[in-house]
Amino acid sequence: MPGVYIAVGIVFVVGLLIFAAVILSFFKLWLQAWLSGAHVSLFSLVAMRLRKVNPNVIVDGRINAVKAGLHISTNELETHYLAGGNVIRVVQALIAASKANIELNWQRSTAIDLAGRDILDAVQTSVNPKVIDCPDPAKGENTVAAVAMDGIQLRAKARVTVRTNIKTLVGGATEETIIARVGEGIVTTIGSAQSHKKVLENPDQISKVVLDRGLDAGTAFEILSIDIADVDVGENIGAQLQIKQAEADKQIAQARAEERRAMATAREQEMRAQVVEMRARVVEAEAEVPRAMAEAFRSGNLGIMDYYRMKNVMADTDMRDSIAGMGKEGDDEGSKR
Repeated sequence: MPGVYIAVGIVFVVGLLIFAAVILSFFKLWLQAWLSGAHVSLFSLVAMRLRKVNPNVIVDGRINAVKAGLHISTNELETHYLAGGNVIRVVQALIAASKANIELNWQRSTAIDLAGRDILDAVQTSVNPKVIDCPDPAKGENTVAAVAMDGIQLRAKARVTVRTNIKTLVGGATEETIIARVGEGIVTTIGSAQSHKKVLENPDQISKVVLDRGLDAGTAFEILSIDIADVDVGENIGAQLQIKQAEADKQIAQARAEERRAMATAREQEMRAQVVEMRARVVEAEAEVPRAMAEAFRSGNLGIMDYYRMKNVMADTDMRDSIAGMGKEGDDEGSKR
């Protein structure tokens, strides 16, 4: 029995020491919260540790909220922490919104934070508007290129001043949408201009047209102003297109001419074939003459004297042809001289 009492006593003392160590480990946090007027019980601190909640984050957030006059319970802070939110960031955003008289409650701020948006940066941007370059230089583009109706290309760069719209921050489009819409507006405005000179004379008309289109609808921002920082003259796109069109027309004409030449060549070959064919027929017909003459001799229709007279006539004809040919050659030589 004494041994049992001793064992129980040892267990009790060890448990008491463990309890005292746990209490002492949270005593500093409890005292800090109590002195700051943001009381948090020791039991709540121990329960936070058991729920795998960082007590330091919860206590710091509650102290900041209480000192700023915000009524945020420990349970709300723990719930947002367990949901994966940034407790300190949300509390700081609520304090900044309260000081700037911006309407922002705990539910909306936690929803924005859990949506992946930086709630503190949103509040700061709502107070101090920021400037967005269009296009984004980080993506390698420095200007927005557009072509006026006279074919001259203009390169414009805009600076968009925006502030955060807290009410549409959840589900609202980001900066990329603002940049894309402003770029589209610049292209449309320059493209509808009759001459690039009008745009160069009044670049502010781009800002007016773009602002009138309400480009911030459905976004997390409110566009305050659009300023055209620079407008440069680019290439003569109209002339280049005309040159390319003329080159295309030239190639089409050359192709059609080549087609006609090929057809003419084919026709020439066809005619040559017909000439050869006709010559073959003449040779064939001439081959029939001796046979006809032999038949005429046998039938008595042609006599020997008739044959000689025919030969004399042929010889006389050949001689006259030769003389005529020699006279023609002489005339040609004289004309050449």
